[in-house]
Amino acid sequence: MEFNNVIFPCQSSAEAESRWDIHVKDGKACRILPSQHMPGEPPKLLLPALCHPHIHLDKAYILTCNNSFSNRHPDYSDLVPNTGSFDEALGNTSKAKQRYTDEDLYLRGRQLLATSYQQGVTCLRAFVELDHVTGSLPLTTAIRLKSEFAHLLEMQICAFAQDPLFSTAHGDENRLTITALLTEYASCIQALGTTPYVEESREASLRNIKWAITTAIHHRLHLDFHLDYNLATPLPPNQPMVFSVVQQLQAHDWLALADESKTIVLGHCTQLTVLCDSELEQLATIIIQSKLPIHFVGLPSSDLFMMGRPGLETNASQARPRGTLHVISMIRDLGLSACIGINNVGNAFTPLGSGDPLEMAAWCVAIYQAGTISEAMILYGCISWLARRAIGFGENPGCGNIVEGTSLQGMLMVQNKRHIKLPGTADGSELTIPARQRTNLKDIVWDPPPIETRSIVK
Repeated sequence: MEFNNVIFPCQSSAEAESRWDIHVKDGKACRILPSQHMPGEPPKLLLPALCHPHIHLDKAYILTCNNSFSNRHPDYSDLVPNTGSFDEALGNTSKAKQRYTDEDLYLRGRQLLATSYQQGVTCLRAFVELDHVTGSLPLTTAIRLKSEFAHLLEMQICAFAQDPLFSTAHGDENRLTITALLTEYASCIQALGTTPYVEESREASLRNIKWAITTAIHHRLHLDFHLDYNLATPLPPNQPMVFSVVQQLQAHDWLALADESKTIVLGHCTQLTVLCDSELEQLATIIIQSKLPIHFVGLPSSDLFMMGRPGLETNASQARPRGTLHVISMIRDLGLSACIGINNVGNAFTPLGSGDPLEMAAWCVAIYQAGTISEAMILYGCISWLARRAIGFGENPGCGNIVEGTSLQGMLMVQNKRHIKLPGTADGSELTIPARQRTNLKDIVWDPPPIETRSIVK
């Protein structure tokens, strides 16, 4: 097998836009020679593949699946957003869960995984909600999907408690449900996730955190919190729950008792955006000195859709403060580990978007006002090797310099088009226009290539 006229955009040398011909044997580069390409031949780009560090499998496409034409699938058309608020999304999703069927979950899950693979994703953490309503159905469907896509995707299953575990009428039942399933399906679950902020009191939120930490240690699982999903200024003595998570991880001796390969991911954490620099620096110092394997994941599409909605009492309805973790600053300025995820696709929490990580990275150029070449590299890392590291996978194929002997399997190949062809005049002639060529990483991040030009090297 040969790949001709190839660029390695992530190469750390000055030759990052040089073109090469690669001879491949058993999935590895056995010879790499300067390219003998013909003038005008569009180059290919060989990149580390993409990763979903945080995506909800069972809730994908609830509002956009359009499967109700078949009597075999539920109709969710009455659950579209009205106010767009978080409480409405939570309520409508609860109604949707009451309609789940095995066939419905399986179809929407297959659609999400197939689309993700076409976009260039080769690994993901898939959240499945387990509670008194869903029972084991989302989990058993996820297990089935993981097996079906195993030759294409590395999939972690995260048993996730979206609803309260220590408050409301169903808290105890929710906790008992997920506890039983963690034992029954122990070999199939890789991570545990909870949402402390949905509890009815701070005391209940702290109980949620403590339970999740001790349970993850007991079952040797990765740990994942949805946390601090608001833009309220913290009132002393209460700090954002991130501080409490770090304290409780230390109090329960995570470093000594947890499997050393397991990580802790903190998602959303939008409240951190209202802290002053000194408070953020204090948090970063605490985390770094703790040596805990904590990774933040920013979820911009959900965060921007949910955060900053004016209250009914406001007289400034055009004022829409937004809040999502400034992931680039957290990495570059604070020295923290962070990445970017999709979270939701096509449901009340995030109706918009295709779930494409590269599309998200492009949005983040504007969201973070990050238009430099070095920032393009960080953004690509946030949807690739940094995301992969956050959820405990090894390094991507192709993250270092590509040399003879490097395995190319599982890398993302992007093919440039030679021409754009358009309908011409009435005589039937075509308009043929030379296509712009992507030759480096900034071109990929700033102007994501069409899905049909991407493929995973097998």
